[in-house]
Amino acid sequence: MTTYEGGCLCGQVRYRISGPFHQFHLCHCSRCQRFSGTAHAANLIAAADALEWLKGEDQVRRFDLPEAKSFARAFCTQCGSMVPHEKRDGSGVIVPAGGLDGEPDLDPNDHIFYAGRRDWYEPGLGAKKYDQGPKP
Repeated sequence: MTTYEGGCLCGQVRYRISGPFHQFHLCHCSRCQRFSGTAHAANLIAAADALEWLKGEDQVRRFDLPEAKSFARAFCTQCGSMVPHEKRDGSGVIVPAGGLDGEPDLDPNDHIFYAGRRDWYEPGLGAKKYDQGPKP
């Protein structure tokens, strides 16, 4: 069985995901943009029983947007990094792709809520690329 490990930026929270990922969505909804501060969230979906906390589970807090049917986020209380959380209906685990130590076993399936993408998203794909930060 394939396993993946990941964690938060400060290292207080570590987790393992067992088994394959079933979906990989790049979500351009306004909620994901606002919460992440980016053009889209990159979320992997795994089976409900796939998540194992290796350390720091007590440092994880969850936010469920009350007026939303399914929007939630879990994060490290020390550094604010997003970490996995169970879907509200219990049907799976949502895993922020950027929190994994390695690469997932699939490429993104789709861009969802693409009509809500930011005007600068597509022009940004063609912007200069640097292996490190830009030179002043």
